[in-house]
Amino acid sequence: MKIIAAYLLAVLGGNPSPSAEDLKHILSSVGAEADDEMIALLLAQVKDKDITELIAAGREKLATVPSGGAAIAVAASADSGGAAPAADEPKKEEKVELNEESDDEMCFSLFD
Repeated sequence: MKIIAAYLLAVLGGNPSPSAEDLKHILSSVGAEADDEMIALLLAQVKDKDITELIAAGREKLATVPSGGAAIAVAASADSGGAAPAADEPKKEEKVELNEESDDEMCFSLFD
């Protein structure tokens, strides 16, 4: 991902066709290590391609990936039959008792 980010930074910076050295320079400026094989692979895959077309193609592919949130919402509505939870149940109120002696045990108070 860091190599892709460096490539995108170079393109956004005005370099329509960044070289391996350009990517290495960007990565080294933030203290990241550059993997020569991965840089060569990326440059081979994006050679002579427009970055906006690549991003658009990626968005289309990402749109087909199912997300976990929708499946959970569907399962929850199927379990409840699509009805809202019953409002008849009274909510139990729990009273929390503060133990003021605990400050004394610590040998200091947070509010002194």
